Amino acid sequence: MVRTGLGLIALLGATAAMANAEPWQLNMGAGVTETSAQVYWLHNLILGICVAIGVLVFGAMGYAMFAFRKSKGAVAAKWSHNTKAEIVWTVVPVLILVAMAWPATKTVFDMYDTSESEMTVKITGYQWMWRYEILNYRGQPGGVNFVSRLDAESDRLRQSGDRPSLEQNPNYLLDVDNVLVLPTDTKVRFVITADDVIHAWWVPALGWKQDAIPGIVNEAWTNIKQPGTYRGQCAELCGKDHGFMPIVVKAVPRAEFESWLAAQQAGNADAARAIAQAATSAPRG
Repeated sequence: MVRTGLGLIALLGATAAMANAEPWQLNMGAGVTETSAQVYWLHNLILGICVAIGVLVFGAMGYAMFAFRKSKGAVAAKWSHNTKAEIVWTVVPVLILVAMAWPATKTVFDMYDTSESEMTVKITGYQWMWRYEILNYRGQPGGVNFVSRLDAESDRLRQSGDRPSLEQNPNYLLDVDNVLVLPTDTKVRFVITADDVIHAWWVPALGWKQDAIPGIVNEAWTNIKQPGTYRGQCAELCGKDHGFMPIVVKAVPRAEFESWLAAQQAGNADAARAIAQAATSAPRG
């Protein structure tokens, strides 16, 4: 019973289905960036506070209903109010809200602080693909511009109606033809917009989601601490093929990123793809 109860509590704290979620994953992932670490800590803090409040409130309700039920001769009290009780149940919730709002507000401010970034990437959403433009890298022009869309094999499978098993294709509908390669231990600024309708660029392991809106440029940033391949999806219903515009970010050490960037700048897409495929990486995120 205890294990079942703990499982249900964890289930209540689960977020929406995430790209490449692990089997039996009930909670949000810890992520691999400074931002995701803050969000994960904040999520667990608020979840713990809410669980504690729920246990106290529903525990008190359950006890009162059982111990003071009518069949045991309980008689309702005849008082109209209690000033001390009213003060307590007003002040305590306010203090709890302040305790939750303080770190939440700090985290939101941190998420929007794109200052001192070493690299800028422009992301543009289209029906149904993403365009990536590396505008600069460590003070030098980036000069890289490419489109990333659902890979050919996933597209063939989804159009044929043949649905592979998880073992056959663990990244079904989550692979792309051109991945976005980023350096680790580097503050990367993103400027995000769209060309046609509203999209949303979302990679759960990075710890945030940002809307891509035509005519508006939104900002975000990341600093990936762990090399690996991290997958996401468009998180805004954008049309009939909304479910077929995945995102793949490959984080690699700076030296490997600079080799990939040089190949892209030289216009050698095949060499850049080969470097990205061979780059050092941790298990998928």
